[in-house]
Amino acid sequence: QVQLVESGGGLVQPGGSLRLSCVASGFTSDFHTIGWFRQAPGKDREAVACISYSRGTTYYVDSVKGRFAISKDNNKNTVYLQMNSLNPEDTAVYYCATDLDFDRCIVPMRYGEYDSWGQGTQVSVSA
Repeated sequence: QVQLVESGGGLVQPGGSLRLSCVASGFTSDFHTIGWFRQAPGKDREAVACISYSRGTTYYVDSVKGRFAISKDNNKNTVYLQMNSLNPEDTAVYYCATDLDFDRCIVPMRYGEYDSWGQGTQVSVSA
């Protein structure tokens, strides 16, 4: 049973930074991808970034390119989302999820294709 636990959310001023963590357990191999999604109040869940756990290749949606960076630490079974230059439009609950069927990021990222989800961590960007 795969389990994912996010942390690192909080309140930050516009222009600030946060680093989210997603600690994973229960994987039997590195053949999977980890994606970050977010959901703002009243809006649909949207993709943010993805990383192949075996290949290390990454994908970002256009709205976060150049500001966010996804990375992994295999020794800690953790995937990170470094978020810089945050703005109020980044306010949302952020979730990590895993796609067990592929070891590369499938684009576009569709949340229905991800198998296991964390509980989410709130990110609020406000002055």
